[in-house]
Amino acid sequence: MRPDRIVVGIVDGDQYAQDVMQRLYHPVSLNHEKIVLMNPESAELTKYVANTMLAMRISFMNEVSTLCEKVGADVHSVRHGVGSDARIGTRFLYAGPGYGGSCFPKDVSALVHTGRDNDVEIDLAVATDRVNQRQKGVLVRKLRKKLGGDLRGKKIAVWGIAFKPKTDDIRESPALTLIDAVLADGGIIAAHDPIAADNARNLYNGKLNISIVDDEYDAAKDADALVLVTEWRPYQSPDFEKLKEVMKQPYIVDGRNIWSTYHLKQLGFDYEGIGVIGK
Repeated sequence: MRPDRIVVGIVDGDQYAQDVMQRLYHPVSLNHEKIVLMNPESAELTKYVANTMLAMRISFMNEVSTLCEKVGADVHSVRHGVGSDARIGTRFLYAGPGYGGSCFPKDVSALVHTGRDNDVEIDLAVATDRVNQRQKGVLVRKLRKKLGGDLRGKKIAVWGIAFKPKTDDIRESPALTLIDAVLADGGIIAAHDPIAADNARNLYNGKLNISIVDDEYDAAKDADALVLVTEWRPYQSPDFEKLKEVMKQPYIVDGRNIWSTYHLKQLGFDYEGIGVIGK
């Protein structure tokens, strides 16, 4: 555990609580003092505001990615140019299918509701959530546009179900939005995830037209499209020749832009990313 800071809400005058927290977190504060003491109200807002600001960066870049596709810009180049400004930095500027998990959605919502409970409308937080909800539909919108507007009977392979790599957490994952939309359209889902597969099986237990498989290439077999949703390391350098062989149509939607520089069009794939100029 290497936290940048440890925010602690302490009631004014509660020296005992302050001493306990300082002793508890002393092992991770050896290089410099990381505990930031404040009253409980400030600590609660700090949590909400921090995560909302990060979510806001993601939603903003997702809106920018849509504009990039309209004007012929590449969101990778824009991200690099913007992130090179030391005032802005490079983190949380990656376009994708929207954020998920248990923290960002919950804390953005909590900040909005805390504001409304106190007659303050946090417009930027409201917009951040609205943009994210819209962005979660970007993958299925691309599928519908490419596959003739009707996904009925189409098999869609999904790589990645967890909301991010290195977790089995599928809460609020953009993959669930995609899967639910494809199934609602009458499509067929074959999905794979290195860790979160069991959670997905439990969620979709008894659902028709969906299978959670143990091998990513089995998911892609006879697929009309492959959609990458979670940028797991095993997905970063797949066997594209094998993919092309097993897929019904060599159509890829790269929701994380991890293959945008792989020259997949030269390999015979129809490639789409999020706000990138695919090669």
